[in-house]
Amino acid sequence: MLETRAVVVQLLEKPFVLVQSSQGGGCGQCGGKGCGASKLSQMFCSKPRQFKVDNRINARVGDEVVVSVMEGAVLHSIGLVYLLPLVLLFAGAALAGSFAVQEVQRDGYAALGALSGLIVGFIFAKWIAARQIEQQNQPYIARQSCE
Repeated sequence: MLETRAVVVQLLEKPFVLVQSSQGGGCGQCGGKGCGASKLSQMFCSKPRQFKVDNRINARVGDEVVVSVMEGAVLHSIGLVYLLPLVLLFAGAALAGSFAVQEVQRDGYAALGALSGLIVGFIFAKWIAARQIEQQNQPYIARQSCE
C-alpha cells in the first residue's frame, strides 16, 4: 500500500474530494537529499498537485488525511499510459510500412502508421482508464492524519 499525506481542498460530487498533496516530489523518504528526485520535481512541478480521490471517511475541507493506493495500481497505470501507446506506435509503423508498394514509400507509410498507432494508443488508454474509474485500484482517503 502506497500512502501520502494530503489536505482536502474541495468537496466534489459524492463520494469524491479534491486533495492537495502536502509532500514534495519524489518518494518522500530522503527529505530532499540523496537521489535528487525531490529537486527535479520542484524544478518541473512548481504548482501544488491536486488529485481527485474517493472520500471513504467523509473528510471535510481543511482536514489533513492519508491518501492510499494499491501498489499494483501504480504499475498498471504506468503500463497503460506509457506502454500501450508505445506498442501501438511500433505496430502501426510495421503494419503501415508493409502496405507500401514501392521501397521509396515505405518510410512515409511507416511514419503515418506510427502516428496513427500512437493516437489510437492514447485514445484507447484514456477509454480504458475511464472504464476503470470505479475499481478498487483508485486512490482513496484511508484515514485522518495524526500529525
